[in-house]
Amino acid sequence: MSLFNGQLYPGRALGFLVLGASLHDVLTRLKAEPQRFPKLELLYSPDHPVTEPVGIELPANGVRLRFDGPEQRLRLIEVTDFTKNHITFKDRDLVKPANSTSAPASPVPGDSTKGPTFRHIYHRLLGPTYAGEFIPPVAGQENGIYVLSYPGVAFNFSLPPSEYSPDKDVVSIFSSAPSQIATSMAIFSGDSWAEARPTLWTEVLPSIKSTTVLPRGKDVYPDEISLIRMHGGGHIQLFRKWTSNSFWINLGETTPQELIMELGPPNAVYRKNDQKMVIHKMRTASNTRSRPNASELGRSDDLHDTDQSSMNTASDASDDEEAIDDQIGANTTGECFYNYFYLGFDVLISNRVPPSQPPPGPKSGEPVPENGIKSHSPDRFVATKLVLHGNIPGSYEFNRHRRCRWEIAYLDRAGDSSNPADSETKFSQIEDRMNETWSSLFPSNDSQPRQRGMVLNRGWGDSPGSSCEFLGGWEESGARRAEANGDSTTTLYGFPGMVFEVLKNGFVNTVTVF
Repeated sequence: MSLFNGQLYPGRALGFLVLGASLHDVLTRLKAEPQRFPKLELLYSPDHPVTEPVGIELPANGVRLRFDGPEQRLRLIEVTDFTKNHITFKDRDLVKPANSTSAPASPVPGDSTKGPTFRHIYHRLLGPTYAGEFIPPVAGQENGIYVLSYPGVAFNFSLPPSEYSPDKDVVSIFSSAPSQIATSMAIFSGDSWAEARPTLWTEVLPSIKSTTVLPRGKDVYPDEISLIRMHGGGHIQLFRKWTSNSFWINLGETTPQELIMELGPPNAVYRKNDQKMVIHKMRTASNTRSRPNASELGRSDDLHDTDQSSMNTASDASDDEEAIDDQIGANTTGECFYNYFYLGFDVLISNRVPPSQPPPGPKSGEPVPENGIKSHSPDRFVATKLVLHGNIPGSYEFNRHRRCRWEIAYLDRAGDSSNPADSETKFSQIEDRMNETWSSLFPSNDSQPRQRGMVLNRGWGDSPGSSCEFLGGWEESGARRAEANGDSTTTLYGFPGMVFEVLKNGFVNTVTVF
């Protein structure tokens, strides 16, 4: 195993690990170097995976990374074992490597191969700083923790309570301490560890594009998307991170050229050919059910179909079995998904299809801009569907996409965003508000029981769960997730213009907007 070498940048980074980087980016980089990082341990709360912090433990490298749950951004870098890495600061070693070629007969006073000493940090490496913070020992431990803090970086020292006094200066404390070797180091954003702790998981971090830590490439990429707001009727507003700018995707109107102009080229293009859910197109609108019929909700087959191909015409012709069979074998229309893995969503490009109807009631939120140029050609490809990925730890397709955060704007009738229905809200609460919003379209004698979901199993390569509608063809190619040891079963719930894929813990893993 090659040793992890990293330059220390207080308040910004440790090597290529930059504060503010996404969980998807960091995991992708770590997995690309298995000889350097042979073991990864993902730490998360199974019951609250999107609200509680997520951690990555690198036991072979002595490093631990902490990410916030909602945004999945790197907030804290910890070095827990200095013997398993080589860290430098302005070309000076934090700890002299154990296999150093220098003569061992004359050690430098204050140096150690187990960790940085107080004398080395305070006198040679970083210089003087203000008095630190002493954390008393918890039950069962003899020593407390003394935190020596600098802007953006802090060191922990084990210290007996008898050696600490608030009247002593830091030099006097450690001159009599039995050990001057730091046990761990933390890199964070803030002036000191005491000030950074209260806002560690919520502080707005600067753009990674503005950092001077990473070398700048020749390619220029647009700012990432921080939030997607769905206004209904196929109108979707995308907000850019670190700016107040936003742009719109209008399903049935936005062209591939407009997408590339705003988002850049996709990371991959998948040609759509999955037909596993075509049986649900054969259901006629005359079937008796408690949900609204097709004329009331628009394209009803979108509510349950995980493969929205060009055969979806929302016409009575779909009831003809011979027409369906002909179209299954002739899917050569060129429909495809634009996969934006590093933005957290996919866009279906296909023949023009009318978007779902807008929600009932008064309009709210931002005014929807009209496209300057409209093409009425039915053969011209446009964006017809958006698939938003939650990248929830424990889900089967975890780390295929970056986490995408979203809000359902038309559920916020008050307009104050005090109680949004968003990517961190449990589906049971979203379902209640969706039922209330669309209740005027339900039959008057319908008591609106909780709808039955359609169960998928993504672990089966030949199941509807492998549909390219959700994974962009990754499973269709025969790939398997060796590290996906969790439950791969999810449930689909349909509403006008949306399909929610829900995990067993009740959080929404994927939203399909049409």
